[in-house]
Amino acid sequence: MPAVIFSHGFGGNHSVGTQYAEALAEQGYVVYCFDFCGGSSGCRSDGSTLEMSVFTEQADLEAVIAMMQGLEYVDSENLFLMGTSQGGAVSAITGAAHKEEIRGMVLLYPAFLLAERANELFQSVEEIPDTYFFLWMEVGRVYFEPLIGYDIYEEIAAYDRDVLMIHGDADSIVPLTYSERALEVYPSSELKVISGGGHGFYGEDARQAIEYMLEYLEAHRV
Repeated sequence: MPAVIFSHGFGGNHSVGTQYAEALAEQGYVVYCFDFCGGSSGCRSDGSTLEMSVFTEQADLEAVIAMMQGLEYVDSENLFLMGTSQGGAVSAITGAAHKEEIRGMVLLYPAFLLAERANELFQSVEEIPDTYFFLWMEVGRVYFEPLIGYDIYEEIAAYDRDVLMIHGDADSIVPLTYSERALEVYPSSELKVISGGGHGFYGEDARQAIEYMLEYLEAHRV
């Protein structure tokens, strides 16, 4: 069966993906939702939030990809990544590093602003404290250090298969402009805008997002 790996956002957990996983499973997709190591204070996986970064999460996602490829009921030719917010950014980076293995990606309000925020907070690695309360969670030095001078758009541009981005135009945490910029960077991508949608989709917004992602997945599986 075709498979989708769902990655949650900053401070979230696997349950964020439940509404999407259930909708896709009804259409014959295997959907795997998991907690990143140190992904939040209440996650099921090991590790502290002080040890987590975008790149430790990339390593976690790569481990999940390898696991999914080993499942006899998963069609490895049809393996997709899906992520919300930071999980969308992590999916984008990981997909670019494994473009031959990943058939496509659905990025929901991806947090492509993280490197920019880190560089606004700290002008050099020396300025980064051991711990810092960022957004709504305590993170460690390891979170910011690799983001100093990092260009996420340059990294994700290596993914040359079709990408679907879904973003609300009322998102106050990750403004729509960050996905619009990615639209210019990706060799082949589409941006669906949820009118009035915020940082997280519920009710009618979620229904619309599910419709968009199913259209994309059905068109891109082989």
